[in-house]
Amino acid sequence: MANVKTAISLQKSLLEKAETLAREMNVSRSRLLALALEEFIDRYQNQRLLEQINAVYKDIPDTVEQGLGRKLRRHHRRIVEGEW
Repeated sequence: MANVKTAISLQKSLLEKAETLAREMNVSRSRLLALALEEFIDRYQNQRLLEQINAVYKDIPDTVEQGLGRKLRRHHRRIVEGEW
């Protein structure tokens, strides 16, 4: 994969923390920022996926609704029984 250079603006204190951590991890500052950005993107995408899954399951009937649905189906069966 090709690398692309870019310029970003950071608060001085954040840059100093990043430089310290990069030294501790024995990676370049660019590699540290790339790792951090990859992690952020992964977490963001996972959060979005979780929100989508939760939205789908939000409409699943709870136990009370399921019980009412069963009662309605039984009642309907008794009404139409023998009509077919």
